Amino acid sequence: MIDKQQIAAEEKAILIGLVTKEDTPEQIEEYLDELAFLAETAGAITLKRFVQKLPHPDSRTFIGKGKLEEIKAYVQNKGVALAIVDDELSGSQISNIQDAIGIRTIDRSDLILDIFARRARTAQAKVQVELAQYQYLLPRLKGMWKHLERQGGGIGTRGPGETEIETDRRIVKDKIALLRKRLQEIDKQAFTQRKERGEFIRVALVGYTNVGKSTIMNLLSKSEVFAENKLFATLDTTTRKVVFENTPFLLSDTVGFIRKLPHHLVESFKSTLDEVREADILLHVVDISHPKFEEQMGTVQKTLQDIKAFDKPILTVFNKMDLYEAKYFDEWLSDEVKTDILNDLYSKWQHLTDGNCVFIAAAEKRNIEQLRKEILEKVRKMYQVRYPYKTVHF
Repeated sequence: MIDKQQIAAEEKAILIGLVTKEDTPEQIEEYLDELAFLAETAGAITLKRFVQKLPHPDSRTFIGKGKLEEIKAYVQNKGVALAIVDDELSGSQISNIQDAIGIRTIDRSDLILDIFARRARTAQAKVQVELAQYQYLLPRLKGMWKHLERQGGGIGTRGPGETEIETDRRIVKDKIALLRKRLQEIDKQAFTQRKERGEFIRVALVGYTNVGKSTIMNLLSKSEVFAENKLFATLDTTTRKVVFENTPFLLSDTVGFIRKLPHHLVESFKSTLDEVREADILLHVVDISHPKFEEQMGTVQKTLQDIKAFDKPILTVFNKMDLYEAKYFDEWLSDEVKTDILNDLYSKWQHLTDGNCVFIAAAEKRNIEQLRKEILEKVRKMYQVRYPYKTVHF
């Protein structure tokens, strides 16, 4: 694992966002809301947000000189130890911001990697995260040079005239090669395990992070999968055999997607995402109570396209209807008006998904039977498509 300081528990932090010509102030505030949730998940307390309007990010310091001076004046007397920028920065940008404001600075990708490092439990997840960390660090070595502890080497390993940064770059490259080799071995084992699952239809839960996938997994499979109200509660894929009305299938819970998910993580978690790619049916879980749930749906759909897993049957599961009603229904609304609002919502998404959607409240176990029915129908159809000339005995 990279020897880098992780976010300490209860560490005080500030957030930095930039409004460019492609963004609106409202969008940036929403993005910073998510960044604050990420920071909380990592164990930090957000004290203040700093937002600046610029046509484009400053190539040296991301934000302008005046804003940096404002941030420096604020952090000096507040005990702030960390600045988190809601974008991916170069190594030199990180170093220049740190020099200007006097506190440790990380970007959005580094924050997500920190959370993944904390959440990794299995050997596979730990190797995947470590590989992503080194891949993140390599192009930033020159700009944010941190002398790495010598791992191995010794007499004769350092070439003539080779600088310390060149040595460190070679150490990182060697480590990446070693981790990739180890991950290939793990991938082979995982592939063998998937092949040994036989002729079962595979169903995978996908969705934005923190939409309730693990809770639904627990309800459908009657297993105990870790679930909590934090981002990336689940990193490792969990697969369970489920039987509905004598019809068996395999159900997998997968890592949540998120806006600006670091591409190194997508690459490193290839074997985990293979569960999605190789699934026969996808259950796209959506937190309908979230104000930007449609934008989150778009992020998931784009990620599915990126990993070439979009061209398969999808059942959209609109979860957290209890929170939706608590948020948008007040005590003055009549039952008739509430029914009309819900009917309009149902009709809209039935139309947009060609009838492939269901509305539930997993926490209250509301409409779970309807969800089971929809899944069972799709699984049985898939068995008929997969084995048209064969009677499948369960």
